[in-house]
Amino acid sequence: MHNHSEYFQQALEKRREEGTLRSVRLESEGVDFYSNDYLGLARNKELQNILLQKVTENPQWLSGSTGSRLISGNSSTVTLSEEFIAEQHHFPAALLFPSGYNANLALFSTLPNRHDTIIVDEQIHRSVHDGCRLSNARKLKFLHNNLEDLEDILRRQNGHCYIAVESLYSMEGDFAPIPEIAEIASQYNADLIVDEAHAFGVFGYGLIDKFQMQENVLATVVTYGKALGSHGAAILCNKTVKSYLINFASPFIYTTSAQDFQWEGIKTGYEFLKSHKHLSEELHENIKLFRSQNLKSPSSEKSPVQAIIIPNNQRLKQMQQTLCEEGFLTYAIYSPTVKEGSERLRICLHSFNTEKEIVKLTEIIREFI
Repeated sequence: MHNHSEYFQQALEKRREEGTLRSVRLESEGVDFYSNDYLGLARNKELQNILLQKVTENPQWLSGSTGSRLISGNSSTVTLSEEFIAEQHHFPAALLFPSGYNANLALFSTLPNRHDTIIVDEQIHRSVHDGCRLSNARKLKFLHNNLEDLEDILRRQNGHCYIAVESLYSMEGDFAPIPEIAEIASQYNADLIVDEAHAFGVFGYGLIDKFQMQENVLATVVTYGKALGSHGAAILCNKTVKSYLINFASPFIYTTSAQDFQWEGIKTGYEFLKSHKHLSEELHENIKLFRSQNLKSPSSEKSPVQAIIIPNNQRLKQMQQTLCEEGFLTYAIYSPTVKEGSERLRICLHSFNTEKEIVKLTEIIREFI
């Protein structure tokens, strides 16, 4: 009989030897260059006080929802929040989920059927890949942001196709050419789905809203655990897609709904964003400052995520350790998570980072390049 525990132990040991073993740690003290809190809303005292006031007036929001939204877990709070979100993004409908992972799982496991093909950018979120695995559709990958490769794949398909991209990629820190992809999708009658997790809040309500491309996409996913400093996600779509997901998406049907406080927190976050536009401006000033330090990076000059390639796990580890000792919290991504030779330090810039912190960070990095 196979000893599974022994197999698990060996797999963990292999990771330990490679220096890629993951573990959960308590939040560290230091200068934040690794969280997705781009606008500092998760630490914003003014926003916290607004939320505290609201929950003091409505303590019932803290209680559990008691069931899935199809049984006892629906409320006027979540319904009104969805209507508000759809209106803000100029979409006919919005469907809320407890997390972005959950939203992508619902979308990609439900919409495509066994006769369809899902064509994903090779750098898309893991949640999209997992959703595809749960569907009966065929999944194909196209080279990152490569329009020729995408069109070449589409040309060879017979059935219906879905194209899945992120508007801003979190690993490379670069943008998808969305208008061009939408044009190709239209040419081949394919449905386009865009994940806006890292663009929402950083670029207004995301790039689909910025380019006014609501009618060019089948669905858009916006998540609230990043720039909004909250939690949860919404699928923005038309009313038919929303109804279809409510009827057929297992991650929606069989999940207990979140507490009303989560939904109200999201709505409050939108209102706070509207009246605090300077936070986004401060972030973009910090991105400019970082880029002016002339570190080589594959990332876009406007992205809050800046990747620095250090093609050696050991050297990357040493650099991250040095940064940590100097009080800077960063995130290193080792192979095999990324291809060998493309190991990287992933730097997240925020509205609250100071000029002194950014300059010092780049000085230390320069010593290892």
